[in-house]
Amino acid sequence: MAYYRGRKKRNNRRVEGDEVIRVPLPKEGQLFGVVEQALGAGWMDVRCADGKIRRCRIPGKLKRRMWIKVGDVVIVQPWSVQTDKRADIVYRYTRTQVDWLLRRNKITRDFLTGGLML
Repeated sequence: MAYYRGRKKRNNRRVEGDEVIRVPLPKEGQLFGVVEQALGAGWMDVRCADGKIRRCRIPGKLKRRMWIKVGDVVIVQPWSVQTDKRADIVYRYTRTQVDWLLRRNKITRDFLTGGLML
């Protein structure tokens, strides 16, 4: 019998109707965003779904794991202090996940190109 050593792998699954969803969606207080400009030192300007541009930082946990580029779709968690100006980047979507979000009408093409969300 084989034993698993190390951390257990978590499933990011939710059930919506009969379909199993593996793409994380924003939770309460989080927003979709598109990276507008990379500022350096782990900071980015992100255009959020509510129409505001926030200066977002990339936490060290994400900074070490993945590269975030201009044009990437991300999930943003606004700060409790400067809600309209600052936020943290929580998750970056892959191209395949962005296509899934577009097909399911979670985001629109206008949102990706600079317009507002539905």
